[in-house]
Amino acid sequence: MSRVLITGGGGFLGSHVAAALAAREDVELVVSADVRAGIPRDGIVDEVLDVTDADAIAPVLRAHRIDTVVHLAAIVNPGRDVELEYRVDVTGSAQVLAACVETGVRRIVVSSSGAAYGYHPDNPDWIDEDQPLRGNDAFPYSRHKRLVEEMLASYRDAHPELEQVVFRIGTILGPTVRNQITALWDGRRLLRIAGSDSPFVFVWVDDVAAAMVRAATDGPAGIFNVAGDGRMTVPEIAARLGKPLLVLPAWALSAALRIGRTLRLTEHGPEKVPFLRYRPVLANARLKDVFGFAPSRTSAEAFEEYLATHPGVARR
Repeated sequence: MSRVLITGGGGFLGSHVAAALAAREDVELVVSADVRAGIPRDGIVDEVLDVTDADAIAPVLRAHRIDTVVHLAAIVNPGRDVELEYRVDVTGSAQVLAACVETGVRRIVVSSSGAAYGYHPDNPDWIDEDQPLRGNDAFPYSRHKRLVEEMLASYRDAHPELEQVVFRIGTILGPTVRNQITALWDGRRLLRIAGSDSPFVFVWVDDVAAAMVRAATDGPAGIFNVAGDGRMTVPEIAARLGKPLLVLPAWALSAALRIGRTLRLTEHGPEKVPFLRYRPVLANARLKDVFGFAPSRTSAEAFEEYLATHPGVARR
């Protein structure tokens, strides 16, 4: 019988994970910990907890006799306050790990990202878990995910008693999701960088939550990419949305972003170009063959479900 605490339990993904865990007969307790008090939910205990407060985490773990932590606390829309993002994503993760070791937590499940691999021109067509982590320093979210994974690797050596399940997750889609990826689809045209199809891998939020539940209960430890089968290129997405492409050379987009940020017309700069151009495309064979979990929706099916729950995005 697991006793599970979820950091970021009131967030988009955390709320799905908490509900799915509460429905399990082999889970004795689910604690949803977040910086704000949550809406009361059957079978879920709410705790106000800020992962940037080093002194607050261990007492909560002890009070509820937690043996498993699902660490999801992160900034929802990165790119606006880099210092805060670092405190939550990197410092917060360090403090959660330290508290887990201090209180004897048995297992930690961590939501990492495909961004930890980085956005590089020599990325292979499909990235598996044996590829090096090269999260770009110019892209704080990618850098932070790499730093957290380096920290996790150190803990695996120093504290093998704390089992780890690390999920490198693709683009999560769901009925309420709005982020910098979905914003790319809202305009009249879709941006494409000349010479790059910029493929995406998608995964539906319920599939991510189900994988998290397995990781927190009866799944094996390890590192796993989490994504639906297949991928979708920008031209394929544009065709499905019924929208034309705006094709720009990489140099022209870089120059436009540089000027736009100088004039304070956009918060994005030239460092966004590799993000759009060299996306890591996650292979999910290890998730299925070793972890024993197959997402119920392919990337294309997750995209279709997103469109069904976001009317108006597609023109047809």
